[in-house]
Amino acid sequence: MNQLKIFIELSRINKPIGYMLLFWPCAWGLLIGHDFKNENITFYFYLVLFFLGSILMRSAGCIINDIADKKYDIRVQRTKNRPIASGKVTVITGYLLAGSLCILSFFILINFNSFTILLALASMPLAFTYPLMKRYTYWPQLFLGITFNYGLILGWTSIKNEIDLIPVIFYFGAVFWTLGYDTIYGFQDLKDDEIIGLKSTSIKFKNIPTLFLYFSYSIFLLALLLLGYLMNFNKFYFIFMIVIFIQMFYFQIKQLDIHAPRKCLEIFKSNNLLGFMVFINLIIGKI
Repeated sequence: MNQLKIFIELSRINKPIGYMLLFWPCAWGLLIGHDFKNENITFYFYLVLFFLGSILMRSAGCIINDIADKKYDIRVQRTKNRPIASGKVTVITGYLLAGSLCILSFFILINFNSFTILLALASMPLAFTYPLMKRYTYWPQLFLGITFNYGLILGWTSIKNEIDLIPVIFYFGAVFWTLGYDTIYGFQDLKDDEIIGLKSTSIKFKNIPTLFLYFSYSIFLLALLLLGYLMNFNKFYFIFMIVIFIQMFYFQIKQLDIHAPRKCLEIFKSNNLLGFMVFINLIIGKI
């Protein structure tokens, strides 16, 4: 039981916000590619596969991240008790666990078409190099956005078996959504990261956080509006966009206090609700 508890802590399975933020773009991509007029079970089957894949890959990513950040985590108040940083789990064990999770993910991946499988495999270097970016650039959140939203493209290709401008535009906007919410997340460790020399957009834009977040979320909002136009969504889609606008710009940006870590975490977690709201709005627009 103790080993199970450590594995849960290591893989963050008990913290669903991470794998949900990975899952929502997959669900969005599936949804915009799906034709409700030709209803079939494939859409729902793929939705379950993407959900399971999100859990497995996010868990593997957390372990790799903890291995890469071992020397840094032990110097940060919020992360010093993580299993690898604290020595509860060895680096070798961590690699074995991450590898096992990746193998399980591969068995899920082979259920999709060949094009989607190739695209997914091509994204692996992004997934496992992200933890290193905070050492070299102030834009690790951008790399996270590129990686975390890749599932949107995969969701589309799993249905359509081809790339189109529509999912690319949506993907581009979603990258800025992640850029925004992960910057908010990074404000929790602002002081510690500056002391130990790590880089992030949270540090780079600490003097103008609101302006940067307005910019990032505006691009995401514009992408959603353009998506609705290109896909000829009904008027109710654009009406519901008002609710999404309020959630992003009032309940997130307006309420933000970068010097209050708990508030930053609360706002960051609210993006799970935003992901669900976008999903529901896509359904509204298509029916």
